[in-house]
Amino acid sequence: MSVTPIYAGLFALVYVVLSLRVIAARRTVHVGLGDGGNTLLRRRQRVHGNFAEYVPMAIILLALAEAQASPPWLLHLLGVVLLLGRVAHAWGVSQEPEPAGARVLGMALTFAALIGGAAVNLAAAVASHLPVGP
Repeated sequence: MSVTPIYAGLFALVYVVLSLRVIAARRTVHVGLGDGGNTLLRRRQRVHGNFAEYVPMAIILLALAEAQASPPWLLHLLGVVLLLGRVAHAWGVSQEPEPAGARVLGMALTFAALIGGAAVNLAAAVASHLPVGP
């Protein structure tokens, strides 16, 4: 496996950055648990949480697609689309007010990567069960 670790590493670094942003906001507003009604902290928590909710499934799909010998260009396409989607979403949701379309673009790209990963895996699974030869 050579492609999935690249994206797993990149997403781990983004996750750490998002975690540090939550910690920094907590320190700024002196809130140890919850959001204390603070909009900045709430936004940063949701960016972090949303990332944690979507990225693991996408990485699993990417790894499975790679394990089934999907072409590297396709794996990179899925990884880059997901990365762009997560960055667009994180940036958009982090802004107050949110820029028009950034959150929607981020989620659209994230869903494209998830649906693409699902399709690649399903196609490979079906192909592996088709009879070969006469």
